[in-house]
Amino acid sequence: MMKGIDSMSKIKQFLDSKIIKEDVGEETVLTWKETISYALGRGAQGMSTSTMSASTVNYFLTNLLGIKPGTIANVRLWSGLWDAFNDPIMGVMVDKTHTKDGKMRPYIKYAPYLCALFTALTFFNSSGFPYILRLIFAIIALVGWDMTYTAFDIPMGALAFSITSSGVERTKLFGISSIVRAVAGALPGAIIPVALMFPYFETHTKGAYITAAVIAFAGIILFSRPTYYCTKERARHSENEPTIKQCFSLLLKNRPLFMLFLSNMAFLLVTARTSAYMYFAIDLVGSAKFYAILGVAGAPAPFIAGVGVPWLVQKLGSKADFKKLFIGCCLAAAIMHGLLFVVCGKPLMELEAGETPSIFVLILCMFFIFASTIPIEFKNLLCKEMEAETVDYVEWKTGERVEGIMLSLMSFTGKLTNSVSSTIALAILGIAGYVTHEDAVATAQSMNAKFALLSLESLVPMVGCLLMLVPIFFYNISRKDHDKMMSEIAQRRALKENTLKEELEDVSEV
Repeated sequence: MMKGIDSMSKIKQFLDSKIIKEDVGEETVLTWKETISYALGRGAQGMSTSTMSASTVNYFLTNLLGIKPGTIANVRLWSGLWDAFNDPIMGVMVDKTHTKDGKMRPYIKYAPYLCALFTALTFFNSSGFPYILRLIFAIIALVGWDMTYTAFDIPMGALAFSITSSGVERTKLFGISSIVRAVAGALPGAIIPVALMFPYFETHTKGAYITAAVIAFAGIILFSRPTYYCTKERARHSENEPTIKQCFSLLLKNRPLFMLFLSNMAFLLVTARTSAYMYFAIDLVGSAKFYAILGVAGAPAPFIAGVGVPWLVQKLGSKADFKKLFIGCCLAAAIMHGLLFVVCGKPLMELEAGETPSIFVLILCMFFIFASTIPIEFKNLLCKEMEAETVDYVEWKTGERVEGIMLSLMSFTGKLTNSVSSTIALAILGIAGYVTHEDAVATAQSMNAKFALLSLESLVPMVGCLLMLVPIFFYNISRKDHDKMMSEIAQRRALKENTLKEELEDVSEV
């Protein structure tokens, strides 16, 4: 009994301890309890996005429900565009929200329930319905998920900016969240690729999708609860809330965020590879089982980045230049994508339908996928801290802190890249003459279709990585600049608090 009490005491002591214990030259506030609670919310999002990944959703709609690829390409494009354009609306709503729970947490309380519902509805088996009803149901499910995920995602991202002002602390928060998101996302996300390793599910693929959807539904709700109950919004906001016009005006003044926006627009070519990943594994590499095997190659990347990026930033300290690290990641990813095309392209293109490559070629494919995914995950985490810097930049420049509208621009680009990348991938496959087929059994494809599948996993993302470098050269916040900004912001806040205190004292004397 005493041992159990002692163990509980140690767990509580750990949860109440800070995640950054040493002096890093700035105030640190996050405990392990709050950090893990926030990370679980990211895990809930990971369960939704892994289940709704472009590759699995596209394959389900085209090959299992029999909706034409060109039609789905248009649906993904227009629903994604609508979703992207309502992100700034959600951002303004967050910035103009004032409740006892804060600005972001009220949305985190309710939005996950709806997000979970539409995640599950997307994979409802409507194959027995007439074609037009299948299409209508798919549109409703996709649009519903896009909008409810936005209502969950924007407040979650804004909360990370408000939860602490420490760059070192935020980087560690993002790293831990990335790991938890990857682990939680693997719970429903791994069901489909693992199931396809068994012959039964090659012809009963819908069962794997339904199982994944049910697990995601429960997990999204359960994992999001600690985020609402155990986190705290700490950033101080203006007493006079900004108008919608002022919110967008502040957005236009944020040059570094605009550079990130342009860079993310180029990233859509990188994400196009995920939209065609399942097609690539089944119809080019030759078997549904390779969807899981090749997926294993990229699986460690979020964990490596989640540990590596915070360690690197903390190790470099004031010398950590996010811009230079970002550029290095893009170059490394571009090289690995190019090598995948050069080294593995010919042996994969020569395979007949259902024929599988040699172990050596498969290992090379896995290596290049592994080696390209790691710098991309590093880049993604670095980008989170760079986004947080841009929020601080606007507060330093204007005195207004509006996390929601600033974050919504990055969410806007994320949604836009996802929808456009799906459209690009499906359009390329359609133009190349890709032959759809029921379930997950490989079908003979033309050389044009094979080249399209190969390019979507190599040349297209390589070009995307290189294009991302152009706008990032104009990102104008260094680590030294950010430290100076935060020092000046802290002085302004202290002066404002002292002034307010003096005014209150004067009023009380009167």
